[in-house]
Amino acid sequence: MTHVMRKPAAVIGQSGGPTCVINQSLVGVVEAIANNTEVGKLLGARYGVRGIIEENFIDLTEVPAQTLQTIAVTPGAALGSTRDKPNRAYCEDIFKVFEKHNVGFFFYIGGNDSADTARIINELADEAGYELRVIHVPKTIDNDLRVTDHCPGYGSAAKFVACALMGDDRDCASLPGVKIDVIMGRNAGWLTAAATLGRQDERDGPHLIYVPERKVSEERMLADIGAVVGQFGRCVVAVSEGVVDEEGTPWAYKFVKTQERDAHGNIQLSGTGAIGDHIAALVKSRLGITRVRSDTFGYLQRSFAGFASDVDQAEARLAGQKAVEYATSGDVDGSVAFKRTGNGAGYGIECFLTSLENVAQLTKNLPDEFIADSGNNVTDAFRQYALPLTGKLPKIAKLF
Repeated sequence: MTHVMRKPAAVIGQSGGPTCVINQSLVGVVEAIANNTEVGKLLGARYGVRGIIEENFIDLTEVPAQTLQTIAVTPGAALGSTRDKPNRAYCEDIFKVFEKHNVGFFFYIGGNDSADTARIINELADEAGYELRVIHVPKTIDNDLRVTDHCPGYGSAAKFVACALMGDDRDCASLPGVKIDVIMGRNAGWLTAAATLGRQDERDGPHLIYVPERKVSEERMLADIGAVVGQFGRCVVAVSEGVVDEEGTPWAYKFVKTQERDAHGNIQLSGTGAIGDHIAALVKSRLGITRVRSDTFGYLQRSFAGFASDVDQAEARLAGQKAVEYATSGDVDGSVAFKRTGNGAGYGIECFLTSLENVAQLTKNLPDEFIADSGNNVTDAFRQYALPLTGKLPKIAKLF
């Protein structure tokens, strides 16, 4: 009697904050495995690594093709996400489940914390002698993963921010005053910087942009706002939720009431309007400007349906497909990354695999050449970098 070896199964999970295109990467993996002869079943872990230890799986090989295509353009993590950070005991439970289900491939879609989880699982699998290919598939609207030129999810969120600021600027011009927009970005200012992408001339907002890479005091910000109001009669400000004071301390830590932390030690910044309210109160009390408003964009930046960048969607799908290609090419583990091969009309990318250690936990800050010398704006070099990722933006017109 001939013994037939089962093909190893694959598990895929999603982790961290979702994006508008995270499911494109999921579907990219599903499609690639469907056309691969080395992998058996593909199990989707509901709610990331927690779904693995609870054996809460969806057999993705059974999902109809048409459903997958609709899932691909749906925001949010279709499998559910998690902020769990596995330790050694947690990973040992994961290996027990993997052995039970004959899992030989693990794909984890997420940011730098998720890459660290993938790194831990990979290292402990090696120590345990468990044969496992681990591939991290990048995603984050923060665009702060090392090595890669940019991250799936960023282009769509940048497009949303750019268009939101275009409209917000026209609203502020209609009823002049000061408008404060607080944008996601705990440690890096990539998304806040995208607020500039819709500007068509020097009168357009945002007139001021503050990112975590540059320190700014309350006095300096107020002086900047006062100067812009003196020039244009109004001012639109884009400020990162992670903006820091002259000592490098995040403004939010001083007055955000909640000190809630996730498993990775991050204090909650989104979901509160405290930063915008604080700046607005300063402008009213110290500059004597009465019409001052603030908005905190929050999760809408990463979950606005029907608004994803075409480029971002295609690249997110490609990242998932490449993950399977790398995982089945030999004894390799790592994180999918992009290299830019052209810009402007000749924009293009190629994929490569970098080590998990290069991505795990580390943050890629907005480089100096993308930040204006004044520290309160971004440069044209940033616009050239980011505009190919958003796709075409709307045009606006003015009567005066």
